[in-house]
Amino acid sequence: MQARSAGAPARRLTGNEWRVLLTLAPYIWEYKWRVVGALTFLVVAKLANVGVPLVMKQVVDGLDAPVAMVAVPVALLAIYGILRFSTTLFQELRDAVFVRVTQRAMRRVALGVFRHLHSLSLRFHLDRQTGGMTRDIERGTRGISTLLSYALFSILPVILEFALVAAVLLSRFDWRFAAITFGAVAVYITFTVTVTEWRMEIRRRANELDSKANTRAIDSLLNYETVKYFGNEEFEAGRYDEHLRKYEDAATTNEVSLGILNIGQSFIIAAAVTALMLLAAQGVANKSFTLGDLVLVNGLLIQLYIPLNFLGMVYREIKQALLDMDRMFRLLSEGREIDDRPDATALPPGPATVEFRDVDFFYEPARQILFGVSFAIGAGQRVAVVGHSGSGKSTLARLLYRFYDVSSGGIFIDGKDLRALRQTSLRAAIGIVPQDTVLFNDTILYNIRYGRPDASDAEVIEAARAAHIHEFIETLPAKYEATVGERGLKLSGGEKQRVAIARALLKNPRILIFDEATSALDSRSEKAIQAELERISEGRTTLVIAHRLSTVMDADQILVLSHGRIVERGTHAQLIELEGEYARMWALQQQAAQAQAVLENAEEAL
Repeated sequence: MQARSAGAPARRLTGNEWRVLLTLAPYIWEYKWRVVGALTFLVVAKLANVGVPLVMKQVVDGLDAPVAMVAVPVALLAIYGILRFSTTLFQELRDAVFVRVTQRAMRRVALGVFRHLHSLSLRFHLDRQTGGMTRDIERGTRGISTLLSYALFSILPVILEFALVAAVLLSRFDWRFAAITFGAVAVYITFTVTVTEWRMEIRRRANELDSKANTRAIDSLLNYETVKYFGNEEFEAGRYDEHLRKYEDAATTNEVSLGILNIGQSFIIAAAVTALMLLAAQGVANKSFTLGDLVLVNGLLIQLYIPLNFLGMVYREIKQALLDMDRMFRLLSEGREIDDRPDATALPPGPATVEFRDVDFFYEPARQILFGVSFAIGAGQRVAVVGHSGSGKSTLARLLYRFYDVSSGGIFIDGKDLRALRQTSLRAAIGIVPQDTVLFNDTILYNIRYGRPDASDAEVIEAARAAHIHEFIETLPAKYEATVGERGLKLSGGEKQRVAIARALLKNPRILIFDEATSALDSRSEKAIQAELERISEGRTTLVIAHRLSTVMDADQILVLSHGRIVERGTHAQLIELEGEYARMWALQQQAAQAQAVLENAEEAL
C-alpha cells in the first residue's frame, strides 16, 4: 500500500483547493437567495432533529411518573411526530430550493470549459489526448454536484448538530459527557482525515490509470479500420488490458484501505458510546438521572454519530471533487495562444485580397516549416500551390485561418494584418474543403448545413447538387436524414469530400481554400467536379492546394513549394517552359495518367 506523502496537509485546504472554491463561488452566488433559503431550511431541520430526543425524554419521564397523566404524553407524542415530520419536510425543501443552484453551476461551468476549449489554439489540441480531456471535464462537472451536495448537506449539518448536541450535554449533564463526546469526535476526525489522505493518494493513482485506460480504448476505437488492416485486435486488447490490470491493483488497494478506515471508525464510536451509556446508566441507578435522561443521551449520540459514520466517505468525496474540479479548471486557465487584440476590427465587406509577406513559420524552433514565403492573391484571383508531400502546402491554409500565428513576417487581407482582425470575422469570410474531411456523427443534412446553420433545406439541397452528391443522397433509404457514422466512416472518401464541398458552397465565403479538394476522387469524378469548383471560385479569392497538377492548369498563378520555400512561380505554360521542378512533376503525372488510362481500357475490354 502507498503511504501518504510526507508533508501532505491532512486538515487544511491546499492552495489549489482554495483556488477551486474561489473559481466556483461566482457560479454559486448567482442564486444567493436560493443559497440563503437552503441554509435556513437546513438550520430548521437540524433544530427539529435535535428536538426529537428532547421530546422523547419528556415522553418517557411522563410515562414513568407515579401519577398517570395520559394527556401530557399524548401531546408530547404529537409534538414528537411533528418534529420527525418537520425534519424530513425541511430537508426536502432544502434540496428542492438548492437543486437549481447545483444544476445551473454545472451547466455554466461545463459550457464555459467547452467554449474555452474551442478558443484554444490547434497546437493545444494536437498536444492533448481527447479521451483523457473529456474524462477530466466529465469528472469535473460531476465534482461540482458532489462538492455542493456534501458540503451543504453533510458537513454543515454535522457541524451544526454537533454544536447543538454539545450545548444540550453541557446544559443538562455534567462535564464528563461533553468531554467524552468532544474527545471522541476529535479522535474520530483525526483518524478519518489521516487515513483518508492516505487513501486519496491511492485514489489519485487509480483515477490516472482509469483515464489512461479510457484514452487507450478511445484511441483504438477511433482507429478501428487501422486495427483491422493490420489484424492487431489482440495487440490492442493486450495494451488495453495492461492499463486495466494496473487499475485493478490500485482499486483493490483502495478497497482494502476502506476496510481499515471503517474498522477504526467503528471502534472509536463504539468506545465513546459505551463510556457515555455507562455514565448515564450509573446516573439512573443512583437516581441523579431519570430514565428519560438515559433515552436522551442515547438519542443524541445516535443522531450525532450516524452522520459521522459517513465522514470518511464525505471527506474523501469532497477532496476528490476538488481534485477533479481542479483538473477541469486548469483547462479554463490554459492561456490562449491565439487571441484577439483589444483593438481588433472586423474584416470589411467586399472582395478580398490575400498577401503573404516574407512569412517564416515553425511548430517548434528546431522544426521550421516555411522560409520567407511571399505571394499575393488579388481579389477574385485563383492561385495554386503545388509541391511534394511535406513541403508545407497545408500549413498555408492553417496560417490563413489563423490557427497559428506566423513566426515572422505577416499575412494580410485587404492590407490588414490578420492579427489586427477579429477571428470570428476572419473565419466567417473563409470557406475550406480540407484534405482530410472529418464529419460529425449526425445526418448528411446536418453536416452540409454546418456551413451555414440557418440555411433552409432548399439551400442545402442546392449546395449538394452543386457538389454532385445530391443524386447519391437520394439513393439512400433515409436520404438527407441518413447518418454518416463516427467521423463519416459510413461514407467513402469521395462522398465525404463532396459533402465538404457542399458545406463550403453553402457558406458562400469571399475567400475559398481547396486543400487537395479532389484528392479522394477518382479521375472520372474529379473531372465532373473540377468544372464546378472552377465555376464557384469565379469572383472569389481562391487558394488551391493541390498535388494533381491537372486540377490547377487554369490558375492565374501557380507556386511551387519545396521544403518550405517557393522555388518557382508562374502560369502553367510559363512553368512548363521553364523546365524546372514543376515541369518534372507534370511529366511524371502525365506518364502515370497515361498508364492508368491504359489499365482502365484493358479492364473495360475484359
